[in-house]
Amino acid sequence: MSLIAFASAKGSPGVSTLAAGLARVWPRRTLVADLDPIGGDLGLLLRDVDGEPLRTDRGLLSLGAAVRGGASADLDHHVQPTEDGLSVLVGVSRPSQVQALGPAWPHVAITLARSEADVLADCGRVHPGAATMPVLERADAVVFVLRSDVPSVAHLRERLQGLHDPLRLGAIDGVPVGFVVVGDPKQQRAAEDIERLLASAGLTATSLGVVAHDPRTVRILHSEDGRAVRRSLLVRSLHDLTGRIEGLIESRARGYQSI
Repeated sequence: MSLIAFASAKGSPGVSTLAAGLARVWPRRTLVADLDPIGGDLGLLLRDVDGEPLRTDRGLLSLGAAVRGGASADLDHHVQPTEDGLSVLVGVSRPSQVQALGPAWPHVAITLARSEADVLADCGRVHPGAATMPVLERADAVVFVLRSDVPSVAHLRERLQGLHDPLRLGAIDGVPVGFVVVGDPKQQRAAEDIERLLASAGLTATSLGVVAHDPRTVRILHSEDGRAVRRSLLVRSLHDLTGRIEGLIESRARGYQSI
């Protein structure tokens, strides 16, 4: 199974929405892990099978306590099912709780990497030295989410420069890194231009295309009107993105085979 880390270099471009949306169209069993160090959204947006708020005492914090010091833990004991069929590892509700995890982060990363389901991890905004770096370093792929405006692209370039060594960008044994632009799906050229810009700076990051900025569908993702959701630009672009992410993960395997 695969561990895929989703991250942003600046602001809130929709990482949580993307991870939860992908989980709904992913071809295999998934676990959505809310690891955003400044406080995640999924625990607030989603409900359990009884329609009640997800428990805050069962999730990332309880997993961190269980694996502290290197102990093994059953990941299922810390995951909560939602009313719409997702499996979620609820994150922290405030930044101060991240300090309680401390040295548990590497063990959390190991546990997620050993999951029997594909893990889609919302790592929030990342930078060298971020608490979630052990997760990115163990990931089978890292996907940055951004808008196509100049500041967002500049922040992505700066972030990739800082992560070049920790993720071994471009190396055969490095973590494959891609990026997806949130915007108009017709503007695929914008993503291609960003890829060329990064390459000119010596940074290896694969364009995974554009995912539709579709606020209406985001609002009804939890509704029962499945047909309307399936026809939406957002869900169609998520299906396309799924295949591209799987291709990004396979690129590492192809690199090993070429040795």
